[in-house]
Amino acid sequence: MRLAYMDVQETLAAAFAIVRRKKKRYNSIVFIVRTSVPHRPAKMSGAKERLQLQEKFDLMPETLGGQFRKDFPPYIDGLVRSVPHRYVTTPEYAKNAEDIYNLAPRPDDIYVSTFPKCGTTWVQELVWMVVNQCDFEKGKKEQLSIRSPFLEMNYMLPMKLAEKFEKEAICRKANSPLVDKIMELLCYWNLMDWLRPFIRKAISLVMGDCLRDLDQIDQMAGPRVIKSHLPLYLLNPTVLNTSKVVYVARNPKDVIVSYYHYHRLLEFHHYTGNLEAFADYFMTDRVYSAPFFPHLLDAWNKRHHPNLHFVFYEDLKRNLRGEIEKIAKFLGKPLTEDQLAKLTEHLRFDNFAKNETVNCEIGKEIGLMNNSGHFIRKGKTGDWKNHFSPELNERIDKWMQANLEGTDLRFITELEQQD
Repeated sequence: MRLAYMDVQETLAAAFAIVRRKKKRYNSIVFIVRTSVPHRPAKMSGAKERLQLQEKFDLMPETLGGQFRKDFPPYIDGLVRSVPHRYVTTPEYAKNAEDIYNLAPRPDDIYVSTFPKCGTTWVQELVWMVVNQCDFEKGKKEQLSIRSPFLEMNYMLPMKLAEKFEKEAICRKANSPLVDKIMELLCYWNLMDWLRPFIRKAISLVMGDCLRDLDQIDQMAGPRVIKSHLPLYLLNPTVLNTSKVVYVARNPKDVIVSYYHYHRLLEFHHYTGNLEAFADYFMTDRVYSAPFFPHLLDAWNKRHHPNLHFVFYEDLKRNLRGEIEKIAKFLGKPLTEDQLAKLTEHLRFDNFAKNETVNCEIGKEIGLMNNSGHFIRKGKTGDWKNHFSPELNERIDKWMQANLEGTDLRFITELEQQD
């Protein structure tokens, strides 16, 4: 065992020498894998007495077999649902939910909060640019995931999938038989857990801090722009009274279409069913981040709080410049006429989709996404009309009506003109 340990040390050092020589290419990589060691309470500098999360998580037995497992092959551990809010997520997140709940917010933090596929990345880039005085040069040099961390992503993937993506990512980018052998040796001796912190540090030296765990997010210099798909009740309860939150909502018809394509694109989900079946999973709260309406309504009912700015995706599509001005005013960061014009052009969807620091196309090179589509897809309001049958559309209309009854939340599902 001692000999094997020395072999691992020497070969790992050789591997990272190879990786370092490829530094220029690695600077643009986005790793979306869980890189932390097995669960331990995070030691965050701003934490006082530890907060107890009241939400509890129970396994959803129907996600462990049958048609569900055929439609979602990577979900080897199934999904869990919380009590009392019935939030659907992965078992890995459930193990770390209380740690994430205890991340201490700061007065200069800005959270970009959304249900998935509601324009998160678009508004995340918008907010980062406004906060950083439209520093386009820095924006070109660093991935958005480095500039603005995704709060819970490091705690989502099952360990087996995390190991698979780590191994494939390193092997693909190093492009060396030696590295393949090293990774095989690490797995054979069950050393991945023990070495993961060292692997993460070595990769961070080459790529930048895009692998942040909670401790690293806690240590980031401010102002922090933090992205999250968690509903507000799973964030630290002092967030709204301490930090600013930009919440983005989108009409559910276009969300269903976009989320369907997203689940087919990402290997983590690798959805194999059709759109109609996916819509049924969505409406019956059997997809990650469901249920949809409680997520939005929680924020909608807090929209008058002075630290929360609620924006509709459709309003961004209809009047991008005007919505940028509103967000800049909310953040106390007024822009010059020149900055406003340049940022509006920077965020126009055709330009945004081509931006390599936000479009995640590099994920295809490291095995996180397949080649069937794009992370930044069409972005059109009303695209659902190209996908729904009359029968499916009628079912979704009834579902929307039932869930919006007694509320004043309404959606725009079509636009005559949009950016």
